Amino acid sequence: MTSTAPAARTVLISGASIAGPALALWLHRYGFTPTVIERAAVLRTGGYKVDIRGTAVEVCRRMGILDEIRANSTDMRGGSYVDAKGRTVGQLPAEIFGGRVDGDDEIMRGDLARILYERTRDDVEYLFGDSIAALHDDGDGVDVTFESGTCRRFDLVVGADGLHSNTRRIVFGEEERFKRYLGAYISIFTAPDRLGLTRWETYHARPDKLVSVYSTAGQNAGTAKNCFVFASPEELSYDRRDSDAQKRLLAEAFAGDDWEIPRLLSDAADADDFYFDSISVIEMDRWSRGRVVLLGDAAHCASPASGQGTGLALSGAYVLAGELAAAHGDHRAAFEAYEREMRPGVELNQKFATGFAKEMTLSSRRKIALRMFMVRTLPRTPWKNLIAKKIRDDIQKAARAVPVKEYATGPTVAA
Repeated sequence: MTSTAPAARTVLISGASIAGPALALWLHRYGFTPTVIERAAVLRTGGYKVDIRGTAVEVCRRMGILDEIRANSTDMRGGSYVDAKGRTVGQLPAEIFGGRVDGDDEIMRGDLARILYERTRDDVEYLFGDSIAALHDDGDGVDVTFESGTCRRFDLVVGADGLHSNTRRIVFGEEERFKRYLGAYISIFTAPDRLGLTRWETYHARPDKLVSVYSTAGQNAGTAKNCFVFASPEELSYDRRDSDAQKRLLAEAFAGDDWEIPRLLSDAADADDFYFDSISVIEMDRWSRGRVVLLGDAAHCASPASGQGTGLALSGAYVLAGELAAAHGDHRAAFEAYEREMRPGVELNQKFATGFAKEMTLSSRRKIALRMFMVRTLPRTPWKNLIAKKIRDDIQKAARAVPVKEYATGPTVAA
């Protein structure tokens, strides 16, 4: 398949996490001229492990980064649940925990961000330590004013700046219009490996709370990721840029809890990659307005409860760039086709997340006891393969909800 590049068009992409650099990679191949702007001063390499499943596997293969993902795989062996005394209640292999099939993989978000950045930095302009302050779309282009005071003009602007998208706020309105809170908060940060884990994840459940600790292949020796999830009937009020306030909220949510929780929480104080946010989805009737379009979590965050945020970001970048190329830069036709291709899969994943968010924080000791019974007995039950298949089928349905379309004007990508 050969590429028929459209006349060069300038595209400003806000956000240098996953969706933004992935889109920049595809746009450059199609002959566009992308610029990526990122508020952070340097590339952010923190975050949790993310799944590469279903459609995302094929997209990564076409991008030419699948071998690098394999080389940086978390290579997790499995996970176990422990009680308040640290005794193992039950354990399962990684394949069942992740609902994976052959070809699926898992990587740390920071490693994937680094791979995408390294693949694009020689061909794509990156502007770190700056962000969009204002946009003016006059129909023929978009005049952009940056926080630094710089003014530039672009043919198109893409907001790939996450759940709390600044681009979405400027063009579409305040976040509250589009965000639906799913009733829980999540926090994760790097800490000393206090449990002595090796490619293993340990879970401890309490009513309305879940704690997990894991150490992956390739992670710095002696470190782990501490992850806390807790239910809250109401959204909490706090400054998203005040990490000290967020750490206090996290400590209050788990105050008085035993097991290893006090020690694990104490490590938040020195964590330089502390993350805290609500588990929420973004629901919008339209992802574009004029020459501005949203991508990934900015358009349709499915939350960590879906397990598909990264997959949707990668798939969305592939589809948006492909439709722009197929339409020879006609943004109106491309944006409509992009939404038409993506929306059914997005809605399915958001529905999946809505149901699973409640499963992350079971509300009573009875429900936790039932979960522990299932984990403990599953490996010995004669129907374990049927149960494992049901788990995989549900996850794979969500992972393959966005089809891998062939774009007639697409680039040639080595297998």
